[in-house]
Amino acid sequence: MKRLVFLTLLGLAVSLSFAQPPSSGGNKTAEEEVRQMIEQYRTALMKGDTATLERIWADDYTFINATGAVLTKRERLANVKSRATSLDTIDREPNPKIRFYGGGDVAIVVNRVTLKGQYSGKATSGEFQSSLVWVKGPSGWQLASNQITPLTAPHPTK
Repeated sequence: MKRLVFLTLLGLAVSLSFAQPPSSGGNKTAEEEVRQMIEQYRTALMKGDTATLERIWADDYTFINATGAVLTKRERLANVKSRATSLDTIDREPNPKIRFYGGGDVAIVVNRVTLKGQYSGKATSGEFQSSLVWVKGPSGWQLASNQITPLTAPHPTK
């Protein structure tokens, strides 16, 4: 009987040691890292800090702005340096949901943001839905792609 209890407890311990955390945020360390990167990104955009943005954006970074224009890292950096892109405020949901893929090396963040400023020389103000794709490489988390979509109220029907 003692041997049966021992084997049962041993089996339970082994099965628990192989349990995987859920992919929707179970990895608290990675989630905290991504949340910190989101805040660094937000701050760098508002300050026009191109050195930090250069580090945050992956070499093949792609941005789709509110008008649907697709910009590369080089184009985005040029816009920030020239002040054609300058954001006075970026208010975001405090706790966006972060989903992890690829063994925890890819994070997808979708949240609502309120922006005031300009993108590519065009005034931008209002609420937007934002999606960000973060990838973890040898140097840490980098933003590979993001998109903002304006949120507009539906037009009344006649």
